[in-house]
Amino acid sequence: MNILIIDGNDKQSDELYQSENINTQYEEYKNVLLFLSKKKLNIEIIHPAWNDNFIKQGLNLRDFEGIIWTGSALNIYDMTPSIIRQIELAKSLMQMKNKIFGSCWGLQILSTAAGGVVRKNPKGLEAVVGKEIQLNHEGIDHPMYKDKPITFDSFCWHYDEIEKLPENSKVLASNKFSKVQSLSFSRGESDIWAVQYHPEFNPYWVSQLMKIRKKILLESIIYKNNEEFDQMFKYLSNIEVYKNFKSNLDIKDSLIDNNIRYIEIKNWLRSF
Repeated sequence: MNILIIDGNDKQSDELYQSENINTQYEEYKNVLLFLSKKKLNIEIIHPAWNDNFIKQGLNLRDFEGIIWTGSALNIYDMTPSIIRQIELAKSLMQMKNKIFGSCWGLQILSTAAGGVVRKNPKGLEAVVGKEIQLNHEGIDHPMYKDKPITFDSFCWHYDEIEKLPENSKVLASNKFSKVQSLSFSRGESDIWAVQYHPEFNPYWVSQLMKIRKKILLESIIYKNNEEFDQMFKYLSNIEVYKNFKSNLDIKDSLIDNNIRYIEIKNWLRSF
């Protein structure tokens, strides 16, 4: 099966990950797909935010049954050339026969391309853990959430949210922070599933993201002090060694159990 991973990040953000010796988001997504898939996957990666010439010679977008759109440090409403290129790419892909899965930025790009509107969330940054994400009736019945708990936690990092939904889309999950934690819609023969959180992130990778963005987390009062930050950082960096921290941190199994955390992506792969 041919899968196209679209890296939502600008080159500077990707280089920051690499300079800190952690995987980029597109590398993490590739690893998760290969881990979960029971089929052989032929995976290509493109970087539309880097430059205009992001489709290499010989690559045909119609050859891909599945499209993955990663997270990003960008904000849609800035409408820079790197963002506009991604919106136009999404519009083109929606005119083809495929299945698209987007995380966080992916949800925002896909929604914008389909006529939705993204705004800065007045509640501020939702980061590290999105708590008590609740499936509604549409979500409970949707194939993306087969075997998922009705209420769950997930890793996340976003300042923005969907303000106006694309036409004919269905909200599948919400929490107190964002009314649109996931949605689905179709355009022609393109079927889109998208989530505002990051089911592809794993605890260790998130701990490394926390290290890079510690100042932001403390200034945003995601953690009240260094002690709170350090406890979460240590736990996520090595769950087995710091397992006694779990109850104090109110860690749900939906956050750390691969069999629960990856369900949305697993179900997307099963849909082909």
